[in-house]
Amino acid sequence: MNKIKRMDAVLKGKEPDRPPICMWYHFGNQHGSGRKYADIAVEWFEHYDFDFLKLMNDYYYPMPEGLEELKSAEDLARLAPFEPESCSWKEQLKAVKHVAAALEDKAYFVDTLFDPWQCLVKGLAGEHLPDLVRTAPDAVKKALDVVADNLAGYARASLGLGASGIFLSILGARDQLNRDLFLEFVKPPAMKLLTAIQDLGRMNTVHIHGVGLYTEDVLDFPARIINWEDRREGNPTLEEMKQRWPGVVMGGIDIGQVIGVTPARCRENVREGLRLGGPSRFILANGCSVPTWMAPNALAAMVDTAKGEKAHKHSKQPAPASA
Repeated sequence: MNKIKRMDAVLKGKEPDRPPICMWYHFGNQHGSGRKYADIAVEWFEHYDFDFLKLMNDYYYPMPEGLEELKSAEDLARLAPFEPESCSWKEQLKAVKHVAAALEDKAYFVDTLFDPWQCLVKGLAGEHLPDLVRTAPDAVKKALDVVADNLAGYARASLGLGASGIFLSILGARDQLNRDLFLEFVKPPAMKLLTAIQDLGRMNTVHIHGVGLYTEDVLDFPARIINWEDRREGNPTLEEMKQRWPGVVMGGIDIGQVIGVTPARCRENVREGLRLGGPSRFILANGCSVPTWMAPNALAAMVDTAKGEKAHKHSKQPAPASA
């Protein structure tokens, strides 16, 4: 099977020749241009010969003009609709366009977004958010609603340029926030975003971030694929989630066993993941981003093992860079 046929089989619930594999990490190039990032992402994909590409997206949600923080209800009200091309997101859309051209008829790729709550957490409201939830909950909800609409607009643009799906990271576990907060502030805007694009991406994916997943509360997200750290104690296993989730499960690789271990242990990590995932409705992947300093030969060994190959054409270890 080629990469597209392999993914199509998995998405249809059929058994492919082998489970697809994909891995990802943050490249840290959000200071640069989208075109340059596209070249890096495609080089990464081709070097390790993954079955599809998860295109990272580290261009932050834009702050309203003239502000450096949102710390009041009045500040939150400054969030307004805008066009994706009017901010740094235009660089990610450039990357999407160039990746789509490079991978056309070769492989699928998904574009990454962070849920509306994380957009507030990661920069817009930041340290002020806990107090805003307590003192101005309605203003927070209205702000999240605006952010969800803008993210949906971006997602539609990305999918229109050739992305095969949106990979939405959602905070949905006990170590991240309490369940009441999740149900009241996190889930509704995430659900709004996913519902707006549910018929537009064949590979729409929810990544439920954290340990102690609110499993019962995430099963109704309208997506084809679910990803989480299944190898972490306190999270559901792949088998458990398969019994509950109607689509495809993605995981199996323990990211705690990729740094500070030998390539041989990395290979065993993959073998364990394949055993846990089974032959169908399963994509082999990390449950969260792997560290950027992972050894290239170890990562290549993992891909080789997933494919049943003896040697990877790029497995030669390059000279280590200076710190």
